[in-house]
Amino acid sequence: MTHGIITAALAGFGTGLSLIVAIGAQNAFVLRQGARRHAVLAVVAICAVSDALLIALGVAGVGAFVTAWPAALTVVGLAGGGFLICYGVLAARRVLRPVPGAALSAEGAATGSARRAVLTCLAMTWLNPHVYLDTVLLLGSLAADRGDLRWAFGIGAVLASLTWFGTLGYGARLLSGLLARPAAWRVLDGLVAATMVTMGGMLLARA
Repeated sequence: MTHGIITAALAGFGTGLSLIVAIGAQNAFVLRQGARRHAVLAVVAICAVSDALLIALGVAGVGAFVTAWPAALTVVGLAGGGFLICYGVLAARRVLRPVPGAALSAEGAATGSARRAVLTCLAMTWLNPHVYLDTVLLLGSLAADRGDLRWAFGIGAVLASLTWFGTLGYGARLLSGLLARPAAWRVLDGLVAATMVTMGGMLLARA
């Protein structure tokens, strides 16, 4: 029985990691916050806890309800697409008109509103229909196939989320030396802008 639980948890970990480790709006935002060392704990916690809640809902069978009401994903897709495009435009503006002092200081300090970072992270997480498709529907259905071991599978997926976001948020500070240069921030903001606008356009098109 113990072997089965470990196997199911490892399967959940691998599956969860494969779904999370992809270039997307949420990951780009966490990377930027981590590199700036700004509200990192709050951002990582929001992403990990949100994933844990959604995975738990999926394992509990809420995915069937979402499937029965496709209009919910349409509404979320429209709102999320508009939000991501707006954020992408702001990032593109920073590329064209860099903010003085936006690069990291020698001590790695960064300015900005922690409240704004938290609200932005919440919006990127909960207004992204892909989050519901991946965590609630896909992981939920895969967990259901495990029968009595579905919660072990779910726990593995939750641990994958925590591991990834923690690594991304706190590992990004290793780039602080490079990102002390304003030009490097323009490149990062350019990648963020392209990612956000592309993801936002895809969400609006599908919605």
